[in-house]
Amino acid sequence: MGNFSAKKNLSLCSTLMGGIALLSMLTAAGCSTTVAENPKVLQEVETGGQLPPNVTAFLGADASKLQPGTEGGAALVYINPNAQWSKYTKIQLMPVEFWADANSTISQADQQTLTTYAYNALQTDLGKQFTIVSQPGPDTITLRVALMDASASTPGMRSISVIVPQIKIINMAQSMVTGSYAFVGSAEAEMKATDSVTGELLAAAVDKRAGGMGIKGAASFQWGDAENVLDYWANRIATRFVELQGKPAPA
Repeated sequence: MGNFSAKKNLSLCSTLMGGIALLSMLTAAGCSTTVAENPKVLQEVETGGQLPPNVTAFLGADASKLQPGTEGGAALVYINPNAQWSKYTKIQLMPVEFWADANSTISQADQQTLTTYAYNALQTDLGKQFTIVSQPGPDTITLRVALMDASASTPGMRSISVIVPQIKIINMAQSMVTGSYAFVGSAEAEMKATDSVTGELLAAAVDKRAGGMGIKGAASFQWGDAENVLDYWANRIATRFVELQGKPAPA
């Protein structure tokens, strides 16, 4: 009886610890405001397939230089290994564009809302580290960003899925299987940075992110998750440019 009881207690303890570990993992994963998602173009690059028109048209021949990014970075990325990043002190930020598929259901008004928001977020974050200019010139990066797609969240269900503990855990568990949370919005974008005078490609990237389970997304309106993603990218682009200059990442 003693051995049976000990084994039973050990089994119960293992089950309990496993449950606690799973809960901890889900809770930690759910604290983020945005989470990475793999864009369809990533699969095309990995398999040598044909890139979608909204990538090749925006990036041109430079699209062929894209490679899968490292964990924590953009899904696809190219960094010019010969670029003298330390000399760049100014950025010519071009208006953010919208390069959606022909069958996009996003209205012109919503496209304008999202591109304007993205431009303002980029201008704010880049302006903390660089001088924003309107014309090309020496030591200047020309930065172009285009939204490829975006999806709206479901506001009512979005709030419930973030706030109600039982539903939040179920949603996070589902995301581990499907790779995406329910009721969230997302955004997909591409970026191209060139020397404003020579046109030399300095960097390019394609990325897709969706709303996480952070409490900031709880009361978001339908484009709230997408705007959180745009905030993330604006901060990440500014930080990455600074890192490439060999400087400490801004706090």
